[in-house]
Amino acid sequence: MQKLFVRILTWLGIMAVLTLLTMGAWMIVSGGSQSTVSLKWFQFVQTIGTFLLPPILCAWLWDENHKPFHWLHLNKGADWQSFVLAIGIMICAIPAINLLADLNSRIDLPDSLDFIEQKFKAYEASAAALTERFLQADNVAVLLLNIGLMALLPALAEELSFRGTLQQLLGSKHLAIWITAVIFSAIHMQFYGFIPRMLMGAMFGYVFVWTGSLWVPIVMHFTNNGLAVLAFYVFGTENSYADTIGAGATWWLGVISLMLTSLGLLIFYRRTRKQ
Repeated sequence: MQKLFVRILTWLGIMAVLTLLTMGAWMIVSGGSQSTVSLKWFQFVQTIGTFLLPPILCAWLWDENHKPFHWLHLNKGADWQSFVLAIGIMICAIPAINLLADLNSRIDLPDSLDFIEQKFKAYEASAAALTERFLQADNVAVLLLNIGLMALLPALAEELSFRGTLQQLLGSKHLAIWITAVIFSAIHMQFYGFIPRMLMGAMFGYVFVWTGSLWVPIVMHFTNNGLAVLAFYVFGTENSYADTIGAGATWWLGVISLMLTSLGLLIFYRRTRKQ
């Protein structure tokens, strides 16, 4: 327990220092500009400082042979069928995610907590507006940059931090997976998307345990984020079908998606057990 406490403090300490350093560097270079380009640079350096570098430095310290990729399970891959199945599960899960997000958004807090609920809604509206600014792309080059910034980098960095570091530190499989999933969802500060993000985090956690490779949940995470970026580029804000399929009038698609996703995960689990 003492070793776990020390390691968590080490990880959080390195994270805090690197976050402050990267944010300070951005402030010096940009002068705190709120332009879209400047804010994209801020997200880039913050993701690296907060989620990407700390796990690598900690893994280097904690591995006996100073091989961070080994400690983080990045040295092990999976067969191509596992990656194809993982991507298929993620694509199939989109209507289920939308259904769960819709149900989550219908949660009303008690009247005594109305001021908190209003703050949640205002924050999420602000975050959604900023995300829309980031996703604007009038050519393929900007689209590819958006995919790198908002899909690839977060998928790699967040999986290194949550499944690669926190989940491994907590140790106990089921408990570690669900505690990590709750923290993973909470850190995004989006109350009305908490449930689907938590379940998605748990799914990534189980896939990591089953395969022993961090690359599989990274690919699944990237698929989810990348599809969202691509859908915005193709449909824009005028056609939000990609964000609503499975919710509202098409709830039945969400239910079917939920069942198919569960079946896909069961198949994935049985494949890995046989291997």
